[in-house]
Amino acid sequence: MELQQLKYVVAVADEGSFTRAAARCYVAQSGLSHRIKSLEDELGVMLFNRTSRRVELTAAGSAFVASARESLKAADRAAIDAAAAAGQIRGRLGVGVIPTVTAVDISTALKAFRQAHPHVRIALHVAGSDELEEAITQGDIDVGLLGLPESRAPRGVAWRHLGSDQLVAIVSHDHRLAHHTEITLQDLANETFADFPAGTPARAESDLAFAAAGIHREVAFESMATGLTIDLIRQNLAIALLPSRYAPHNPALARLTIIDGPSRSEYLAWSTFNPSPAALAFIDILVGGGPH
Repeated sequence: MELQQLKYVVAVADEGSFTRAAARCYVAQSGLSHRIKSLEDELGVMLFNRTSRRVELTAAGSAFVASARESLKAADRAAIDAAAAAGQIRGRLGVGVIPTVTAVDISTALKAFRQAHPHVRIALHVAGSDELEEAITQGDIDVGLLGLPESRAPRGVAWRHLGSDQLVAIVSHDHRLAHHTEITLQDLANETFADFPAGTPARAESDLAFAAAGIHREVAFESMATGLTIDLIRQNLAIALLPSRYAPHNPALARLTIIDGPSRSEYLAWSTFNPSPAALAFIDILVGGGPH
């Protein structure tokens, strides 16, 4: 059994088509089909049910593909580790970031990493902290930059605290509070808010603060796209609470300090299980000295 055969089987399983799998693997369809048929003969089981219109995994095929993926992943990691032992970092680096990351300059860090390790493919993923935590534990990304309420630490991952920041209120220049310098949560009791989706850690920062103060608030607009949120504020359709280091300096907007407002902490997180050489190198660039 060859690794190339495993790649062909996984490609057909992913694509649901011998034609698309062959194109993905840059081989002739006849060659790919022949290699898979040879593997089935060797195993003594059918991996795929084939019709003129569909290709589906058999029960044996499903079991085989799960193990094949792990074998291919292990082979890739072996090659990566061998290259690292020879002083060259290769492979893939998956980096997840929250939309409002401020504790590190991610583009500067990526530039330094790319210059030091040009053979690493970098995949960026923007999402909420809970989604990034899950992606790290599942092995879908290597490191993540998270933002969480002060009362909540990262879960299921290794982490390092990068810093904390107060949230400020962002309002339109035409808003009734625009000319204030300091306000309280009570001053915002009757406002219409734009915020992150309910249930996300980024939303929890504000929800917990208003709940603790006994204040109900109306969130009319929910979005992970902070650029869209800023546009809504500019139109005076809503206000929002954002980290002070992220909040834009714009003549069309006003930034208001909230005396009793919430804060959030930012963390660098990575897998607790055997981080890759690329992940360790990137962590070292972000915080120096690597994980402890």
